Amino acid sequence: MCALLAGCAFGPPPPDEGGTPPNLPSPSSSPSAQIGDGDNGATAEVIADHLDAPWGLAFLPDGSALVTERKTGTIVRVGPQTGPDGSMTVTPVAVIGGVDPGGDGGLLGIAVSPQFATNGTVFVYYSTGADNRIATIRLDLGDVTGPPASGSPAPGTPPASPTGPKAPPPAPPPTLNAQPIVTGIPHGLTDNGGWLAFGPDGSLYASTGDAGKPASSRDRKSLAGKLLRMTAAGKPAPGNPFPGSVVYALGLHNLQGFAWDVAGRMYGIDPGQQTDSLLALRKGVDYGWPGPPSRGPDGAPPANAPMTTLPLTESDCAGIGSVVYILATGCLKGQRIWLFQLTPKGGMFGAPVDGLTEAYGRLRTVVGGPDGSLWITTSNTDGHGKPAATDDRIIRVVLADSGAGKT
Repeated sequence: MCALLAGCAFGPPPPDEGGTPPNLPSPSSSPSAQIGDGDNGATAEVIADHLDAPWGLAFLPDGSALVTERKTGTIVRVGPQTGPDGSMTVTPVAVIGGVDPGGDGGLLGIAVSPQFATNGTVFVYYSTGADNRIATIRLDLGDVTGPPASGSPAPGTPPASPTGPKAPPPAPPPTLNAQPIVTGIPHGLTDNGGWLAFGPDGSLYASTGDAGKPASSRDRKSLAGKLLRMTAAGKPAPGNPFPGSVVYALGLHNLQGFAWDVAGRMYGIDPGQQTDSLLALRKGVDYGWPGPPSRGPDGAPPANAPMTTLPLTESDCAGIGSVVYILATGCLKGQRIWLFQLTPKGGMFGAPVDGLTEAYGRLRTVVGGPDGSLWITTSNTDGHGKPAATDDRIIRVVLADSGAGKT
């Protein structure tokens, strides 16, 4: 289905590794578009809008999502109900106190506890006036163990009355004081990192930026420019490479997203001076920022060599998500997504493919949904874009043959 994308090109795979190039939907001006025929097509649809600089996104057990708004410090719930127009309901559920949105900081990453259905715990990464930190909050969202009853309203939605007076608007969400578990992450006007997610091993992972001081990225004593791995209490996870430290990998510039493929291998996208790099993220590896990765004595690529690179004019990518063996990253300056096909061994199959180019403006977060789709946030109201009337939005993309919507 490469014909759907202008300039689509895949190189031949290694002799022992095959695969099928991913199929992307063509850009469409409509909120929903079907591309292709039947099960072989791909769709891109706007499922939520009028968000304020959305940044982090994590799914609840019932398939709805919690989304952070960087500048307002608000957590909103998207879904699981849909409104009259078919889009998902957007309900503010909490405001995090003490958030400083200066520069590119603010309320950034969010992760849902694997035991959320019983403990209601959510983890957030946010900026204060002095540092970046990781903290926990408790949310009472009712039953999130499965899909809601058909037609049930979103939490906080007043009942409609066709004959009586209009119901009052819902009360504003409560302001919560998060309980820090990691503090002292360097905070700068730029390059604050901020992604959070629980890995297949049950550990909590977090990415930090160099906060404008590249030399700190390779300093093991600094939390800047790192990939962190910790317990739910913020302590070093068992098996970390450096004793007594939450540092899992170092030498990174501004990692704002990471994801795992179906085999449990970890990947991230990190911006450099001339290119963005797709990295295989591994335990204890120094990725060499701000210098380029060095070759070994035999000329072979070292462990920190990028899997592939993208020119900054077409990338400046942030989030990265996965669907089985496909990685997708959302790009800000490049205003597109890039897809990377992986082989079962974790290598690259062919060349990257881009899509949705300039269809929705700046794209930031990409997360693989529980149904096999990709959820992508726009980033047009962050002060750097040209927002449309309905920005910011969340776009749901179903790739051909991805199995989205199947159980």
